[in-house]
This record gives sequence, structure tokens and C-alpha cells, in this order.
Amino acid sequence: QVQVTESGGGLVQSEGSLRLSCAVSGHKFSRYTMGWFRQAPGEEREFVAAISWGGENTYYADSVKDRFAISRDNAKNTVYLQMNSLKSEDTAVYYCSADTFLWSENWARRPQSYEYWGQGTQVTVSS
Repeated sequence: QVQVTESGGGLVQSEGSLRLSCAVSGHKFSRYTMGWFRQAPGEEREFVAAISWGGENTYYADSVKDRFAISRDNAKNTVYLQMNSLKSEDTAVYYCSADTFLWSENWARRPQSYEYWGQGTQVTVSS
């Protein structure tokens, strides 16, 4: 059973920073493509960022490019999302996801591509 657990959310002021963490149980973490998605109230879940098995490939939504950075530590079974210059429109529940598909930006940006999901962590940006 694969468990995905996010942490690090909270309340931050506009232009502030947060780092989200996502821990994945199991021994195959290095074979998972990892993604971050977010969902604001009344909105659909949207892609934020993704990273390939070894971390050599990353992909970002245009709305967060140059502000957010995804990384992973395979020794710790953990993926991170560093969020800088946060804006009120970044307020959402952030979800971490995992799957073993081979890297493809088209696959990485689709929620349907991922089998395993965490419960989410709330990020609130105050203006």
C-alpha cells in the first residue's frame, strides 16, 4: 500500500514563501513520477508542477513558473515544492501525487495520470 502525505501548508502573507513536503511510503519511490496539483474552492484541480524519477526533468504550470521549484530526495522518499513570491491566487489545497509512468509532460500535467494521492495541505495567502 502506497501512502502519500503532504505537509508544510499554512497561512502566509503575499510575497512570502512556503515549502511543501510530500513523503511517500514504499520502496519504489525512485520509480515514481511525482506531481503537485492544487484546488481552490469551486474550482477544478489544476496542475502545478511535476518531476521525473531521477529529478532530471521538471515541468511547471505557466502560472507558477519562475516562482515555484519542485525537487526530490530519493534517499528520503520525499518531494518538495518551494513556493516563493506567493500571491492570493495561489490560495488552494495542494495535493501531492505519484505514479510510475514514464516521463512525459503531457502525462505529467493530467490528474488522471496519477494513481496515488495525498489528502492535501491548505495554503492560504493573505493580501
